Amino acid sequence: MRLKEFDYYLPKGLIAQKPAEPRDSSRLMVINRKTEEIEHRIFRDIVEYIDEGDLLVLNTTKVIPARLFGRKTTGAKVEVFLLEKVSNGVWKCLVKPGAKLKPGAEVVFKKGLKAKIVERCPDGTRIVDFNTNNDVEIFSYGEVPLPPYIKNPEVDPTRYQTVFAKEEGAVAAPTAGLHFTKELIEKLKEKGVNFAEVVLHIGLGTFRPVKVENIEEHKMEEEFYMVPEETVRLIENTRKNGKRVIAVGTTVVRTLETIARLPKSEKYSGKTDLFIYPPFEFKVVDALITNLHLPKSTLLMLVSAFAGLDLIKKAYKIAVEEKYRFFSFGDACFII
Repeated sequence: MRLKEFDYYLPKGLIAQKPAEPRDSSRLMVINRKTEEIEHRIFRDIVEYIDEGDLLVLNTTKVIPARLFGRKTTGAKVEVFLLEKVSNGVWKCLVKPGAKLKPGAEVVFKKGLKAKIVERCPDGTRIVDFNTNNDVEIFSYGEVPLPPYIKNPEVDPTRYQTVFAKEEGAVAAPTAGLHFTKELIEKLKEKGVNFAEVVLHIGLGTFRPVKVENIEEHKMEEEFYMVPEETVRLIENTRKNGKRVIAVGTTVVRTLETIARLPKSEKYSGKTDLFIYPPFEFKVVDALITNLHLPKSTLLMLVSAFAGLDLIKKAYKIAVEEKYRFFSFGDACFII
């Protein structure tokens, strides 16, 4: 398929600059793959569409304070962006200005934290060695990174975490989960809906632009995932009982469809570079909760594979006409 097939017109004014308050008051577009009907609801109404015995799978990754600001020994300002932990005190990072931070260069932060550039990787990232092995100390110097299209400086960083986030390691939030409140989760549990957890630590690769016209040539960067034994068991039981496995977000889809292609195991962990685009055979996921994604993005390609490209184009055209809010702090879709 060609990249241009995943383009659409989006007025800049529809890019959400702040989250809905409360979380579950965002709008919800319900997209029926079978009938192609589209309904307009509020997110908390999702309770009406999920049945007793269905399984909601959450990504419990937590966004780390990945953006650190320091200075070179010359006094010049430097930004160090944590991407992935290599070992205690050693991180793979993006650095700015990259051209001037060569191996051996030192970055000084406030209160005694220092970091040395150890290696330049082929992809332009750096291996950075801090003068502490304590992640908590390193994180204390950082800020939670918001997506670059969010220009509002007053956004509370805690709103860029899900209420169920607990496993530190992501540099971006699994945004479909941002719509859930603890009260909404309890209401679903009272109805008899089951919940399961996976972890996929979202890296920048999820959001890297596709630069090739033939999308099959695009390469996803690897991201760490983990699926515990309890989740594997719950998925098997849900399938056995004829109920639905509902993914809360594209990261959950990629995790579940990754393990579906591996030898059967009690639990799973590893790295995935699974790139989902039309056509694709989904082996686990029956329904998907997701946000409205960027034009030409791998996320838009995934939802197009799940719902069908024509239906997604129709839904997004309606979303623009109805002035839905797009991207990380925007409104949600439930594709059933």
